[in-house]
Amino acid sequence: MTSPLLSTPGAVSAESPDSEVAAHYGDPSHEGRAIERSSAWVDRSNRGVVRVSGPDRLGWLNDLTSQLTQGLAPGTATEALVLDTRGHLRHHLSLVDDGEATWIHTEPGGGAELAAFLDSMRFMLRVEVEDLGDSRAILTVLGPDRAAVIGRAALGDVPVRAAEGESDLFLPAGRLSEAAEALTAAGARPAGMWAYEANRIAEHRVRPGLDTDDRTIPHEVDWVNRAVHLEKGCYPGQETVARVHNLGRPPRRLVMLHLDGTVERLPQVGAAIELEGRPVGRVGTSARHHELGPIALGVVKRAAPTDADLVVDGIAAGQEVVVDPDTGANAQIDLRRRPR
Repeated sequence: MTSPLLSTPGAVSAESPDSEVAAHYGDPSHEGRAIERSSAWVDRSNRGVVRVSGPDRLGWLNDLTSQLTQGLAPGTATEALVLDTRGHLRHHLSLVDDGEATWIHTEPGGGAELAAFLDSMRFMLRVEVEDLGDSRAILTVLGPDRAAVIGRAALGDVPVRAAEGESDLFLPAGRLSEAAEALTAAGARPAGMWAYEANRIAEHRVRPGLDTDDRTIPHEVDWVNRAVHLEKGCYPGQETVARVHNLGRPPRRLVMLHLDGTVERLPQVGAAIELEGRPVGRVGTSARHHELGPIALGVVKRAAPTDADLVVDGIAAGQEVVVDPDTGANAQIDLRRRPR
C-alpha cells in the first residue's frame, strides 16, 4: 500500500523497490545533514514485518539463522541471515526481542515469504509466526538526538529496535501519520529514502537483493559479526561460513565507490564494474551523499588491485576497501616436510 506520508508537503515518491514511500521531502541535502547532525525520521513502512512469539522462539531462531539468538536480552537489536545449505542468502532479518516476542523487519515484499518459511519450520515447537505487513509499519528515527526526540514524542508502548545510529519503530499502521507528526513536533526532520540510502552506503551497510545477488556469501559483504556469529551452534550454511573463515578467502569483496561527480546520472543496479575494459564485479545501490557526493556499493573480484581506478556503468570511480582481500584464512596451519 502507498504510504499516507506521501501526502506530506514536498514529498516525492521513490523508485522501486521503495516506490510506496518518499524519496525526499523537497531538500535531500538538508535531510542528509539532519540524519548526521541532529535527528530525522524516515518512512520505511514498505518493509515486511514479522512477529514470532512463544517460549521456544529464541532457541528456534538460533537453530535456523546465522545469529546467536539463544538468550538474547530484551531490547538488544541485531541482524540475522537465513542461508541455504551452500551459504547463500535466503532472508535478511533485522530483529529485536521485547521479552515476549521477537519483532522482525525485512526487505519490501519479503515479509510474507519469510513468515511462510518460518511457519513451515515450526514442527512441534511452541512458536507462533505472524505476518504483520498489513498491520504494522516501520518508521525509522536517525541521528545523534534520536533518543531524546523519541522520548519527547511520547509514542506510548511501541516496540523499538534501537541499533547503532538508528531506531526502528514497529508502529500500528493506523498510527503512522500521527507518529510522524509527533516526531516532527519533537524536533525531527522528515527525510526520504535518498538521504537514508546515502547514509547507509556511507556506513558500508549492504542492502539484500540490491547489493547482493544469488551467489553472495556473508564474508564478501561484511556480514560476519554484524549478522553472523562465528562461535554458535549449527545452522544451514554454516559449513561455507566456517570454511571461508578458517581456510579460504571469499571470491569477491565489498567496496565503496566514489563516483565521478561531473556525471549527472547514477549507475544502474547490477551494472558491470570494469578494470581496464574487463568486468571485475557488479555495482549495487548508489546515492548522492550531502558531503561525499555520488557514492555506491559494489562487489569486485578478490584479485582486483585495491588501489585500482575502476569504471562503473561508464562512470569513473575510485574504490574504498570495505572487505579486505585477505579476510578469512584464519586457521594456523604449519605444514612441515618429514625429514629424510
